[in-house]
Amino acid sequence: MSQEFQSPSKTATETPAPRKTRPRLRSWLPVIVLLAAFCAGFVPMWLRSSRLTGELHRTQQELRRTQLQITLACAALDARRGDYEAARQGAANFFSLVTAELDRGIGSALPLNARTGLQPLLAERDDLITLLARGDPASAERLGNAYAEFRKTLGK
Repeated sequence: MSQEFQSPSKTATETPAPRKTRPRLRSWLPVIVLLAAFCAGFVPMWLRSSRLTGELHRTQQELRRTQLQITLACAALDARRGDYEAARQGAANFFSLVTAELDRGIGSALPLNARTGLQPLLAERDDLITLLARGDPASAERLGNAYAEFRKTLGK
């Protein structure tokens, strides 16, 4: 009769396991909640930062492209006004900037097809700068043509 009223026997390994895992889970719960809160704040900020970084990169490329165009346009205007020394300095600055931009490679502000389109312009660099140094009025026309060719290369 004593066997009928006895509850089924449990092994020693079954009973303590649930009691030990609950305190462990409770001790890790604040860490898990804190980690989830951190991720909830970090992920949107990381996405926004990535978007703004891309926008900054595109804006910097556009700025460099515009700087190239303005530098050559100013040199052409200076040459038309007869200020050949300022035009020579502007043209030399333009060619240096173009060379640096082409050397930049993947992050260049110039389109991929610009290298082939700018080769004829870069080939007449020395002749153009020499004409400007001499104060030759024909240099103004050549510089204006160089500006038009540069804009055509950019697709504008």
